[in-house]
Amino acid sequence: MEIKQYDIVLVNLDPTIGSEIKKTRPCTVISPDEMNKYLNTIVIAPMTSQSKAYPTRVKVKHDNKSGWIVIDQIRTIDKQRIIKILDKLTYKEIENIKLIIKETYVD
Repeated sequence: MEIKQYDIVLVNLDPTIGSEIKKTRPCTVISPDEMNKYLNTIVIAPMTSQSKAYPTRVKVKHDNKSGWIVIDQIRTIDKQRIIKILDKLTYKEIENIKLIIKETYVD
């Protein structure tokens, strides 16, 4: 399975601890293609359909449903957790996610 940056993938996030987002859910791939190709791990941001408009959340539409990419819960996972590739973000969603990541983690 070739995983690309900004793909939406179905991931089993369990087991988790405390306030980490849990269960099997769509996640957005954050790590660049070069890392995705050569490492056994991948950086993802979980997605949720239930959220408030926090500044660290990016609104998206996937599978005809509105949801949020949860930038404040970015984490590294083993590729074995990925069940399948579901979709890819749109250009506008990619631009929004880049902006929120920069505002949250850079500067």
